[in-house]
Amino acid sequence: MEHIKQHHGLAPQDMVELVQAQTQLDNPQPLVFKGVVSHWPVVAAALDSDAELCNYLTRFDVNASVYAYSCEAKYQGRFFYDETHTKKNFSQIKTQLSEILLQLQNQQLDNQPSIYMGSTTLGYCLPNFAQENSLPMLDYSPLISLWLGNQSEVAAHYDIPQNIACVVAGTRQFTLFKPDQIDALYPGPIDFTPAGQIVSMVDFNAPDSQKFPKFKSALEQSLYAELGPGDAIYIPSMWWHHVKSTSSINALINYWWRETDAYLGLPTDVLNHAVMSIGHLPAAQKQAWKAIFDHYVFSDNAHEHINSDALGSLGEVDEVQARKIRWQLLQQLNR
Repeated sequence: MEHIKQHHGLAPQDMVELVQAQTQLDNPQPLVFKGVVSHWPVVAAALDSDAELCNYLTRFDVNASVYAYSCEAKYQGRFFYDETHTKKNFSQIKTQLSEILLQLQNQQLDNQPSIYMGSTTLGYCLPNFAQENSLPMLDYSPLISLWLGNQSEVAAHYDIPQNIACVVAGTRQFTLFKPDQIDALYPGPIDFTPAGQIVSMVDFNAPDSQKFPKFKSALEQSLYAELGPGDAIYIPSMWWHHVKSTSSINALINYWWRETDAYLGLPTDVLNHAVMSIGHLPAAQKQAWKAIFDHYVFSDNAHEHINSDALGSLGEVDEVQARKIRWQLLQQLNR
């Protein structure tokens, strides 16, 4: 396990420009930026006290309904499957931000349940917050989200968007793995997940070497960082990341964005269909389809022998053409 490369003393715009350059590389790497948002008022409030943090967030609260998750103390904040892997070990609650803040401030017992509000759109729950706490995101139009809770642990998973995550309260530990480490992380089901993303089935606190023998090697090659209030981390698209929040109150603001247009669709749609239609073929046919995907999808120069006017979906796809392709797919799928 190595520490993620750290940058100190950068201004927010310099950080974003450095991240932007990183996203253009064939092999982008995660980066940590110490103190880059320490000037945010919310960070100053959090460093003052938990009560001051909650008071600051309350200033922007519009009493919107939000969803949070509650996990029994016996699971020690690990939001995951239950023992059968067919159910979740936590429950979803429809509540309000003010109720979550009140619960977080009233933690008194060691066996306190874990509470976790994840990926809640900032403009929805705290619409004016970004006027005092924001990043200059240049040409990006990111989705900005708030994450809030007490001690919690999110199993290793990947996200399709690029990600800048800013810790504003508490301490968070990040363990990252390259996308090609997927086999050694032993991913779980794709059609039933704890929170929408495929997760590693390995318990990082007590990895079972008999059941997950490849994990030790993956952990040795992993990258690690511990972030406090004011620090930020860039997590490249598709990198697996395990996140552990260790303080009594933890808060994070993250920025997600994609470089491709939304009308091109999500790769997960392809994965789900491919698992069904290709995953159950005989071995020889699977290998044939692997070669076809390598040629049509993963090769950058496979179509140079085709006249540009005849490329169709093999060339540049605009929104009109994407809608036409999607319509054709729907017709075929509905047969």
